[in-house]
Amino acid sequence: MKRKCANRCGEYAKFSVPMGKAFCSTACCTSFAAKIVRKEKQVVIVRDKKEIKARKDKLNETVKHWTKKAQVAFNKFIRERDINEPCISCGRYDHEINYHGVGGKWDCGHYKTRGAFPELRFNELNAHKQCKSCNGGSGKFAKKARTVGEEYERRLRIKIGDVAVDMLNGPHDLPRYRVQDLKEIESTYKLKYKEIKA
Repeated sequence: MKRKCANRCGEYAKFSVPMGKAFCSTACCTSFAAKIVRKEKQVVIVRDKKEIKARKDKLNETVKHWTKKAQVAFNKFIRERDINEPCISCGRYDHEINYHGVGGKWDCGHYKTRGAFPELRFNELNAHKQCKSCNGGSGKFAKKARTVGEEYERRLRIKIGDVAVDMLNGPHDLPRYRVQDLKEIESTYKLKYKEIKA
């Protein structure tokens, strides 16, 4: 039984090669080999891209992981530092707030948000004790968000002074945190928390 050319040209094969393929001409044999090489190169390119993406994702995941850990330590320190102070936005004290939800009554509220101002994420002047209602609920209603923000700034100027608030409002260099930086931030704020707790 005659075999068709492996290059799918439609002709019958006239010779075969050691790999078990049969071809009608050397041109078809060469063309077939070139297709195989291109396909193998494409497989390698796709594999390399996947490996590079996996390495980048792993690196980002590690930075993301340590950013969260550092943030938890920082927030815990801020809440403890301001334990006897009222909410920076509404001025209410612990006994005036009737909240029984998850995570307690208090948050570490950032004057300049972490999303919009990541360079101030771990700045102690930018973070203060804030009640859940002022910190979490302000984004739902435009009027409340404006009022909460205005009151935060007004009380912050009293607490840390105009110069410090103006510094927070000014331009800042954007940090590029590495895993080691974030580990150091986490350990620093864990230590600071222990010191003020003692």
